[in-house]
Amino acid sequence: MVVFGLVSAVAGFLKVRYLIDKAIIDNMAFRAHYRITSAILFASCIIVTANNLIGDPINCMAESSLPQHVINNYCWVTSTFTLPENNMKSIGTHVAHPGLGLDTGEKRYHSYYQWVPFMLFFQGILFYIPHWMWKQWEEGKIRMISEGMRGGSVDNKEERQARANRLVQYVYDTLHLHNSYAAGYFFCEALNFVNVVGNIFFVDTFLGGAFLTYGTDVVKFSNMNQENRRDPIIEIFPTVTKCTFHKYGSSGTIQKLDALCVLALNILNEKIFIFLWFWFIILAVISGIALLYSIAVVLLPSTRETILRRRFKFGTAAGVNALVRKTQVGDFLLLHLLGQNMNIAVFNEVLDELCRRMHLGSSSGTSPASVPSAPSTMEMSPIYPEIEKFAKDTEI
Repeated sequence: MVVFGLVSAVAGFLKVRYLIDKAIIDNMAFRAHYRITSAILFASCIIVTANNLIGDPINCMAESSLPQHVINNYCWVTSTFTLPENNMKSIGTHVAHPGLGLDTGEKRYHSYYQWVPFMLFFQGILFYIPHWMWKQWEEGKIRMISEGMRGGSVDNKEERQARANRLVQYVYDTLHLHNSYAAGYFFCEALNFVNVVGNIFFVDTFLGGAFLTYGTDVVKFSNMNQENRRDPIIEIFPTVTKCTFHKYGSSGTIQKLDALCVLALNILNEKIFIFLWFWFIILAVISGIALLYSIAVVLLPSTRETILRRRFKFGTAAGVNALVRKTQVGDFLLLHLLGQNMNIAVFNEVLDELCRRMHLGSSSGTSPASVPSAPSTMEMSPIYPEIEKFAKDTEI
């Protein structure tokens, strides 16, 4: 029960936040890094440190008068080893366990198990850092300017119009001043992709060069003939290993004690890392696609037009084209994030009013003259000075 209590402490990363007071400041691929992946890594860290799931992480057996806890501690600290040349030998006739036998050949030492909890915790922090950086860069801008308009549409038409006017006025007053804001977002998004790819190679180095092909090797192993197959899991995460302990005998000579150690912790490690292999590959693909999407948004105005028309169902082709031509990438990102936080109908009203302010006409065909003048309404609003101050603070 203690373990489940600890795991629940990281469950907050997995919350789907549709609450009105929570502003969405990124996309789903971004959230998969700091919510899902960080939660998985932190939960895995807690699980592998919970000894009550598997008992002692290592138990060694040696024909000696030494207390068992001495052998256990020594082999845990100095690491254990297997003999790769004995991995394919027949169990029960030639070797007692895979990778064990006489110490006549190459030894493969396994010391990673001492560091697995620290590794998982460090990785969880790495996946959260880009989100933390973006939050510091973003400074709550979307939350502040969309206050009272997130979630569903506002029922009161006059109140909705007043809030839309205030929002449009802010966007209009700060046109072309959001490029550094967009640069921070795209940088953190690129950092997500670099982070997940870097973590794949990081874990590969940690496991002695066995992680890059770990998942494919496991899949091949499951499809091989029972008699000829070689289990990659046993090679990387052996459950039974050897440990050599030296001590002085009664006459002062050095005695060599050969111990067999059961690494129960590897039962968990093997499952955690096989899951992480597949998850990191999927996440790298998703992040790569999201990064290509962002590059297309930056370089291709036609992509921005397509997003406004298909994603947000806004306006005519001519009206959307005119809006995109008159705005920059930073302006588009701001509008895109606002669109994620607002009802589509209300967001279309905001874009419509913005087009009128920019003298681009109305995408719905309404004459600009039929719309009340918003600046005077804005100036009369008590919240306008705060928005105007925020706009000046964000100018670069």
